Amino acid sequence: MNELQEQLIELQTRVAFQEDTLTQLNQVVAKQDQEILTLQQQLRLLAQRLEDALFVEEQGTAQPADDRPPHY
Repeated sequence: MNELQEQLIELQTRVAFQEDTLTQLNQVVAKQDQEILTLQQQLRLLAQRLEDALFVEEQGTAQPADDRPPHY
């Protein structure tokens, strides 16, 4: 009976460690998911800015950074 109790305790210990590991992994995955969503939003904003800049450039209304403004 003593051996059976030791096996039961060992199994319970393993299950406890596995549950802790799963909880930690779940937290990491949730954090990474949030980071991915943030990065996707930033990428969309950058893509929109690039598209807007290219549109302005195609229209010929862009003013190069090196050009002096008209009031100089």
